Amino acid sequence: MTTSSAPGKVYLFGEHAVVYGEPAVPCAIERRARVTVERRDDELLRVHADDLSLDGFTVEYSGTSESKPDVAVSESLIDAAMGYVDAAVEQAREAVAEERGEDVSDVGFDITIESDIPLGAGLGSSAAVTVAGIDAAARELGVELSPATVADRAFRAEYDVQEGEASRADTFCSAMGGAVRVEGDDCRRIEAPDLPIVVGFDGGAGDTGALVAGVRKLREEYGFAADTIEAVGDIVREGEQALADGNVAELGRLMDFNHGLLEALGVSSRSLDRMVWAARDAGAEGAKLTGAGGGGCVVALDETDETRTALRFTPGCEEAFRAELDRDGVRVEQAPSEEGA
Repeated sequence: MTTSSAPGKVYLFGEHAVVYGEPAVPCAIERRARVTVERRDDELLRVHADDLSLDGFTVEYSGTSESKPDVAVSESLIDAAMGYVDAAVEQAREAVAEERGEDVSDVGFDITIESDIPLGAGLGSSAAVTVAGIDAAARELGVELSPATVADRAFRAEYDVQEGEASRADTFCSAMGGAVRVEGDDCRRIEAPDLPIVVGFDGGAGDTGALVAGVRKLREEYGFAADTIEAVGDIVREGEQALADGNVAELGRLMDFNHGLLEALGVSSRSLDRMVWAARDAGAEGAKLTGAGGGGCVVALDETDETRTALRFTPGCEEAFRAELDRDGVRVEQAPSEEGA
Protein backbone atom coordinates (compact mmCIF):
# COMPACT_ATOMS: atom_id res chain seq x y z
CA MET A 1 0.00 0.00 0.00
CA THR A 2 1.33 3.42 -1.01
CA THR A 3 0.02 6.91 -0.25
CA SER A 4 1.14 10.08 -2.00
CA SER A 5 -0.20 13.60 -1.66
CA ALA A 6 -0.08 16.74 -3.79
CA PRO A 7 -1.22 20.32 -3.16
CA GLY A 8 -3.94 22.39 -4.74
CA LYS A 9 -3.24 25.83 -6.14
CA VAL A 10 -4.49 29.34 -6.74
CA TYR A 11 -3.70 31.49 -9.74
CA LEU A 12 -2.23 34.88 -9.02
CA PHE A 13 -2.53 35.57 -12.76
CA GLY A 14 -2.92 33.95 -16.12
CA GLU A 15 -5.68 31.31 -16.15
CA HIS A 16 -7.29 30.74 -19.56
CA ALA A 17 -4.60 32.79 -21.33
CA VAL A 18 -2.04 30.11 -20.47
CA VAL A 19 -3.86 27.71 -22.82
CA TYR A 20 -2.76 29.96 -25.71
CA GLY A 21 0.92 30.15 -24.77
CA GLU A 22 0.73 33.21 -22.54
CA PRO A 23 2.50 32.99 -19.16
CA ALA A 24 0.74 32.18 -15.90
CA VAL A 25 1.78 32.23 -12.24
CA PRO A 26 -0.01 29.71 -10.01
CA CYS A 27 0.97 29.06 -6.37
CA ALA A 28 0.57 25.81 -4.45
CA ILE A 29 -1.49 26.08 -1.26
CA GLU A 30 -1.62 23.95 1.85
CA ARG A 31 -4.71 21.99 0.90
CA ARG A 32 -3.92 18.51 -0.41
CA ALA A 33 -5.30 15.51 -2.19
CA ARG A 34 -4.09 12.16 -0.85
CA VAL A 35 -4.22 9.06 -3.04
CA THR A 36 -3.69 5.59 -1.58
CA VAL A 37 -2.97 2.78 -4.04
CA GLU A 38 -2.81 -0.96 -3.35
CA ARG A 39 -2.05 -3.52 -6.02
CA ARG A 40 -4.76 -6.12 -6.69
CA ASP A 41 -4.53 -9.71 -7.85
CA ASP A 42 -6.75 -8.96 -10.86
CA GLU A 43 -7.05 -6.24 -13.50
CA LEU A 44 -9.91 -4.33 -11.85
CA LEU A 45 -9.79 -0.78 -10.55
CA ARG A 46 -11.75 -0.10 -7.38
CA VAL A 47 -11.96 3.61 -6.62
CA HIS A 48 -13.30 5.11 -3.42
CA ALA A 49 -13.42 8.90 -3.24
CA ASP A 50 -14.05 11.28 -0.36
CA ASP A 51 -14.02 14.98 -1.21
CA LEU A 52 -15.23 17.82 0.99
CA SER A 53 -17.60 18.93 -1.79
CA LEU A 54 -19.29 15.59 -2.52
CA ASP A 55 -20.65 12.49 -0.83
CA GLY A 56 -18.27 9.55 -0.72
CA PHE A 57 -18.65 6.94 -3.44
CA THR A 58 -17.06 3.69 -4.53
CA VAL A 59 -16.82 2.37 -8.10
CA GLU A 60 -15.30 -0.94 -9.22
CA TYR A 61 -14.67 -1.58 -12.89
CA SER A 62 -12.37 -2.80 -15.61
CA GLY A 63 -11.50 -0.10 -18.09
CA THR A 64 -13.86 2.86 -18.35
CA SER A 65 -16.60 2.80 -15.72
CA GLU A 66 -20.18 2.61 -16.99
CA SER A 67 -21.67 3.03 -13.53
CA LYS A 68 -22.57 6.47 -12.19
CA PRO A 69 -22.03 7.24 -8.48
CA ASP A 70 -25.11 8.75 -6.85
CA VAL A 71 -23.59 11.99 -5.57
CA ALA A 72 -24.72 15.60 -5.61
CA VAL A 73 -22.28 16.72 -8.30
CA SER A 74 -22.87 17.20 -12.03
CA GLU A 75 -22.37 14.16 -14.25
CA SER A 76 -19.72 16.02 -16.26
CA LEU A 77 -17.61 16.54 -13.13
CA ILE A 78 -17.91 12.89 -12.10
CA ASP A 79 -16.99 11.76 -15.62
CA ALA A 80 -13.97 14.05 -15.53
CA ALA A 81 -12.94 12.90 -12.05
CA MET A 82 -13.04 9.24 -13.08
CA GLY A 83 -11.25 10.14 -16.30
CA TYR A 84 -8.36 11.65 -14.34
CA VAL A 85 -8.07 8.48 -12.23
CA ASP A 86 -8.02 6.27 -15.33
CA ALA A 87 -5.47 8.54 -17.03
CA ALA A 88 -3.24 8.66 -13.94
CA VAL A 89 -3.20 4.86 -13.69
CA GLU A 90 -2.39 4.57 -17.40
CA GLN A 91 0.49 7.05 -17.09
CA ALA A 92 1.90 5.16 -14.08
CA ARG A 93 1.72 1.87 -15.98
CA GLU A 94 3.50 3.43 -18.98
CA ALA A 95 6.21 4.90 -16.74
CA VAL A 96 6.88 1.53 -15.15
CA ALA A 97 6.95 -0.19 -18.54
CA GLU A 98 9.50 2.35 -19.83
CA GLU A 99 11.62 2.15 -16.68
CA ARG A 100 11.67 -1.62 -16.31
CA GLY A 101 10.58 -2.96 -19.67
CA GLU A 102 7.80 -4.77 -17.83
CA ASP A 103 4.23 -5.02 -19.12
CA VAL A 104 1.94 -3.98 -16.24
CA SER A 105 -1.03 -2.98 -18.39
CA ASP A 106 -3.25 -5.58 -16.72
CA VAL A 107 -2.35 -4.72 -13.10
CA GLY A 108 -5.35 -3.61 -11.06
CA PHE A 109 -5.49 -1.34 -8.03
CA ASP A 110 -7.61 -0.42 -5.05
CA ILE A 111 -7.51 3.38 -5.00
CA THR A 112 -8.69 5.67 -2.21
CA ILE A 113 -8.85 9.42 -2.76
CA GLU A 114 -9.18 11.83 0.15
CA SER A 115 -9.14 15.51 -0.73
CA ASP A 116 -9.24 18.80 1.13
CA ILE A 117 -9.65 20.53 -2.24
CA PRO A 118 -13.20 21.20 -3.49
CA LEU A 119 -13.93 19.41 -6.76
CA GLY A 120 -14.05 21.68 -9.81
CA ALA A 121 -13.72 24.86 -7.75
CA GLY A 122 -10.61 26.30 -9.37
CA LEU A 123 -8.14 25.09 -6.74
CA GLY A 124 -6.58 22.36 -8.86
CA SER A 125 -8.28 19.28 -7.42
CA SER A 126 -7.97 17.27 -10.64
CA ALA A 127 -4.29 18.13 -11.03
CA ALA A 128 -3.55 17.22 -7.40
CA VAL A 129 -5.35 13.87 -7.70
CA THR A 130 -3.64 13.11 -11.01
CA VAL A 131 -0.18 14.01 -9.68
CA ALA A 132 -0.59 12.09 -6.43
CA GLY A 133 -2.17 9.15 -8.26
CA ILE A 134 0.68 8.77 -10.74
CA ASP A 135 3.28 9.04 -7.98
CA ALA A 136 1.53 6.51 -5.70
CA ALA A 137 0.74 3.98 -8.45
CA ALA A 138 4.28 4.05 -9.82
CA ARG A 139 5.74 3.62 -6.33
CA GLU A 140 3.35 0.75 -5.66
CA LEU A 141 4.80 -0.93 -8.74
CA GLY A 142 8.34 -0.33 -7.52
CA VAL A 143 9.31 2.77 -9.52
CA GLU A 144 10.07 6.16 -7.96
CA LEU A 145 9.54 9.01 -10.41
CA SER A 146 11.07 12.48 -10.11
CA PRO A 147 8.64 15.37 -9.50
CA ALA A 148 9.46 16.71 -12.97
CA THR A 149 8.56 13.35 -14.54
CA VAL A 150 5.35 13.17 -12.53
CA ALA A 151 4.49 16.71 -13.68
CA ASP A 152 5.03 15.80 -17.33
CA ARG A 153 2.98 12.62 -17.12
CA ALA A 154 0.21 14.38 -15.19
CA PHE A 155 0.03 16.99 -17.94
CA ARG A 156 -0.32 14.23 -20.53
CA ALA A 157 -3.16 12.76 -18.50
CA GLU A 158 -5.00 16.10 -18.18
CA TYR A 159 -4.37 16.85 -21.86
CA ASP A 160 -6.12 13.62 -22.83
CA VAL A 161 -9.05 14.10 -20.44
CA GLN A 162 -9.54 17.73 -21.46
CA GLU A 163 -9.23 16.84 -25.15
CA GLY A 164 -6.21 19.00 -25.83
CA GLU A 165 -7.34 22.08 -23.88
CA ALA A 166 -5.04 21.65 -20.85
CA SER A 167 -1.91 23.63 -20.01
CA ARG A 168 1.03 22.47 -17.93
CA ALA A 169 0.35 25.06 -15.22
CA ASP A 170 -1.83 23.14 -12.76
CA THR A 171 0.02 19.84 -12.87
CA PHE A 172 3.49 21.44 -12.79
CA CYS A 173 2.53 23.59 -9.79
CA SER A 174 1.06 20.62 -7.92
CA ALA A 175 4.07 18.41 -8.60
CA MET A 176 6.73 21.01 -7.79
CA GLY A 177 5.08 23.14 -5.08
CA GLY A 178 5.70 26.80 -4.30
CA ALA A 179 5.16 29.49 -6.93
CA VAL A 180 5.77 28.58 -10.55
CA ARG A 181 5.86 30.29 -13.92
CA VAL A 182 4.49 28.46 -16.93
CA GLU A 183 4.64 29.67 -20.53
CA GLY A 184 3.96 26.95 -23.05
CA ASP A 185 6.41 24.14 -22.36
CA ASP A 186 8.70 26.44 -20.34
CA CYS A 187 7.95 25.59 -16.70
CA ARG A 188 10.01 26.64 -13.70
CA ARG A 189 9.77 27.44 -10.03
CA ILE A 190 10.16 31.09 -9.05
CA GLU A 191 10.89 32.81 -5.78
CA ALA A 192 7.92 34.16 -3.88
CA PRO A 193 7.38 35.60 -0.41
CA ASP A 194 4.79 34.19 1.97
CA LEU A 195 1.64 35.85 0.65
CA PRO A 196 -1.45 36.76 2.72
CA ILE A 197 -3.78 34.58 0.64
CA VAL A 198 -7.47 34.37 1.49
CA VAL A 199 -9.83 32.08 -0.44
CA GLY A 200 -13.59 32.35 -0.75
CA PHE A 201 -15.60 29.35 -1.98
CA ASP A 202 -19.19 29.61 -3.21
CA GLY A 203 -19.83 25.87 -2.90
CA GLY A 204 -20.20 25.46 -6.64
CA ALA A 205 -18.07 24.34 -9.53
CA GLY A 206 -17.56 25.42 -13.09
CA ASP A 207 -17.44 23.10 -16.09
CA THR A 208 -13.80 23.56 -17.11
CA GLY A 209 -14.21 22.06 -20.56
CA ALA A 210 -17.22 24.22 -21.44
CA LEU A 211 -15.59 27.38 -20.07
CA VAL A 212 -12.33 26.82 -21.96
CA ALA A 213 -14.29 26.06 -25.13
CA GLY A 214 -16.30 29.27 -24.64
CA VAL A 215 -13.15 31.37 -24.43
CA ARG A 216 -11.76 29.65 -27.51
CA LYS A 217 -14.92 30.47 -29.45
CA LEU A 218 -14.72 34.13 -28.42
CA ARG A 219 -11.06 34.28 -29.37
CA GLU A 220 -11.76 32.86 -32.81
CA GLU A 221 -14.77 35.10 -33.43
CA TYR A 222 -13.54 38.45 -32.13
CA GLY A 223 -10.14 40.07 -32.51
CA PHE A 224 -10.63 42.04 -29.29
CA ALA A 225 -11.08 38.78 -27.38
CA ALA A 226 -7.70 37.62 -28.66
CA ASP A 227 -6.30 41.00 -27.59
CA THR A 228 -7.83 40.49 -24.14
CA ILE A 229 -6.03 37.17 -23.77
CA GLU A 230 -2.76 38.82 -24.75
CA ALA A 231 -3.44 41.56 -22.19
CA VAL A 232 -3.73 38.89 -19.50
CA GLY A 233 -0.24 37.77 -20.52
CA ASP A 234 1.01 41.35 -20.16
CA ILE A 235 -0.42 41.47 -16.63
CA VAL A 236 1.46 38.29 -15.77
CA ARG A 237 4.74 39.79 -16.94
CA GLU A 238 4.16 42.88 -14.82
CA GLY A 239 3.16 40.69 -11.89
CA GLU A 240 6.36 38.67 -12.00
CA GLN A 241 8.37 41.74 -11.06
CA ALA A 242 5.95 42.68 -8.29
CA LEU A 243 6.22 39.14 -6.93
CA ALA A 244 10.02 39.25 -7.04
CA ASP A 245 9.95 42.59 -5.21
CA GLY A 246 7.45 41.35 -2.63
CA ASN A 247 5.19 44.26 -3.60
CA VAL A 248 1.84 42.95 -2.37
CA ALA A 249 0.01 46.20 -3.17
CA GLU A 250 1.07 46.02 -6.83
CA LEU A 251 0.22 42.32 -6.97
CA GLY A 252 -3.26 43.17 -5.75
CA ARG A 253 -3.79 45.91 -8.33
CA LEU A 254 -2.76 43.58 -11.11
CA MET A 255 -5.03 40.84 -9.77
CA ASP A 256 -7.93 43.30 -9.98
CA PHE A 257 -7.09 44.01 -13.63
CA ASN A 258 -6.83 40.29 -14.34
CA HIS A 259 -10.29 39.65 -12.88
CA GLY A 260 -11.78 42.39 -15.04
CA LEU A 261 -10.36 40.78 -18.17
CA LEU A 262 -11.64 37.36 -17.13
CA GLU A 263 -15.08 38.92 -16.65
CA ALA A 264 -14.84 40.30 -20.18
CA LEU A 265 -14.10 36.78 -21.44
CA GLY A 266 -17.32 35.56 -19.79
CA VAL A 267 -15.86 33.16 -17.25
CA SER A 268 -16.87 34.88 -14.01
CA SER A 269 -20.25 34.56 -12.28
CA ARG A 270 -22.45 36.58 -9.95
CA SER A 271 -21.27 34.67 -6.90
CA LEU A 272 -17.61 35.11 -7.82
CA ASP A 273 -18.09 38.81 -8.55
CA ARG A 274 -19.89 39.31 -5.22
CA MET A 275 -17.01 37.69 -3.36
CA VAL A 276 -14.43 39.71 -5.28
CA TRP A 277 -16.17 42.98 -4.44
CA ALA A 278 -16.72 41.95 -0.81
CA ALA A 279 -12.97 41.33 -0.49
CA ARG A 280 -12.09 44.65 -2.10
CA ASP A 281 -14.58 46.55 0.06
CA ALA A 282 -13.06 44.89 3.14
CA GLY A 283 -9.64 46.30 2.26
CA ALA A 284 -7.99 43.47 0.34
CA GLU A 285 -5.05 44.54 -1.79
CA GLY A 286 -6.70 42.76 -4.69
CA ALA A 287 -9.07 39.92 -5.53
CA LYS A 288 -9.96 37.77 -8.52
CA LEU A 289 -11.46 34.46 -9.49
CA THR A 290 -9.05 31.53 -9.64
CA GLY A 291 -9.19 28.67 -12.11
CA ALA A 292 -11.63 28.12 -14.94
CA GLY A 293 -14.37 30.22 -13.33
CA GLY A 294 -18.11 29.84 -13.68
CA GLY A 295 -18.33 29.26 -9.93
CA GLY A 296 -15.95 27.98 -7.28
CA CYS A 297 -13.32 30.16 -5.67
CA VAL A 298 -11.83 33.63 -5.52
CA VAL A 299 -8.39 34.50 -4.20
CA ALA A 300 -7.61 37.74 -2.34
CA LEU A 301 -4.56 39.24 -0.65
CA ASP A 302 -5.13 40.63 2.85
CA GLU A 303 -2.90 40.44 5.92
CA THR A 304 -5.82 41.26 8.23
CA ASP A 305 -8.88 39.17 9.07
CA GLU A 306 -11.22 41.68 7.44
CA THR A 307 -11.53 39.97 4.07
CA ARG A 308 -12.10 36.52 5.53
CA THR A 309 -14.78 37.94 7.84
CA ALA A 310 -16.45 39.86 5.03
CA LEU A 311 -16.51 36.79 2.78
CA ARG A 312 -18.16 34.72 5.48
CA PHE A 313 -21.06 37.17 5.53
CA THR A 314 -21.29 37.50 1.75
CA PRO A 315 -24.41 35.88 0.23
CA GLY A 316 -23.38 32.83 -1.74
CA CYS A 317 -20.05 32.29 0.01
CA GLU A 318 -20.03 28.91 1.77
CA GLU A 319 -16.49 28.97 3.13
CA ALA A 320 -13.65 31.44 3.57
CA PHE A 321 -10.19 30.45 4.72
CA ARG A 322 -6.59 31.56 4.79
CA ALA A 323 -4.32 29.53 2.50
CA GLU A 324 -0.60 29.38 3.21
CA LEU A 325 1.85 28.92 0.35
CA ASP A 326 2.85 25.24 0.22
CA ARG A 327 6.48 24.97 -0.81
CA ASP A 328 6.27 21.16 -1.01
CA GLY A 329 4.99 19.53 -4.15
CA VAL A 330 4.13 15.86 -4.55
CA ARG A 331 5.38 13.73 -1.70
CA VAL A 332 5.06 10.17 -0.46
CA GLU A 333 3.14 9.83 2.80
CA GLN A 334 3.41 6.04 3.09
CA ALA A 335 5.86 4.05 1.00
CA PRO A 336 5.29 0.35 0.24
CA SER A 337 8.01 -0.69 2.73
CA GLU A 338 6.21 1.19 5.50
CA GLU A 339 3.04 -0.90 5.28
CA GLY A 340 2.05 -2.18 8.66
CA ALA A 341 4.59 0.05 10.42
